[in-house]
Amino acid sequence: MSDALLDVRDLVVRYGDATAVDHVSFTLAPGETLALNGPSGCGKSSTALAVLQLRRPASGEVRFEGQELTTLSEPELRPIRPRMQPVFQDPYGSLSPRHRIRDAVAEPLRIQGRRPTPDQVAELLDRVGLDPAYGDRRPHELSGGQCQRAGIARALACEPHLLVLDEPVSSLDPSIRAGVLNLLADLQDDLGLGYLFICHDRAVVRRFADRVMEMRDGRVISG
Repeated sequence: MSDALLDVRDLVVRYGDATAVDHVSFTLAPGETLALNGPSGCGKSSTALAVLQLRRPASGEVRFEGQELTTLSEPELRPIRPRMQPVFQDPYGSLSPRHRIRDAVAEPLRIQGRRPTPDQVAELLDRVGLDPAYGDRRPHELSGGQCQRAGIARALACEPHLLVLDEPVSSLDPSIRAGVLNLLADLQDDLGLGYLFICHDRAVVRRFADRVMEMRDGRVISG
């Protein structure tokens, strides 16, 4: 698909002699949510890591906005990384306990050599439904849902086109989970983001995703 945001072909990921992802292919359009669904250990997260090039695949292609990523060196990937950002399962583990929330949200911009202003950070926190005053707090002073919102604000800092959401609500209470999913839906509508949504919960997948790809034992079995 020439107009695909993400085009993955025959992706293989190995850990030693074990094959975690076995010739997986899919596409994702701009503004679309594709869910990878399946039990623990089926290869969902390994697929996500390979898409982000945080785990280099053994073979296959990962094209992001038309550019093949698997052949690029780390310096060549650096200018592309801001446009594809992860949001991880553990809202506390994804934020440094030593940093205030405002510094965690601003960090991706600093890595890119930019100097974020307090107003920019406040705007990012407000966009994800957090009072900007929470920027002065550290992760342990926030709830799990608030920390996950801060993680989403951090992912949005570099204005990505793709979010790879790896079980982003599985550790949250059901009432908090609904609020975070609603936030993600609103952000997608407002910003046109594409979501690769890794989830094992069928009820969440049915509600949230445009398409579902079922995985078992590293392979796609439907979708």
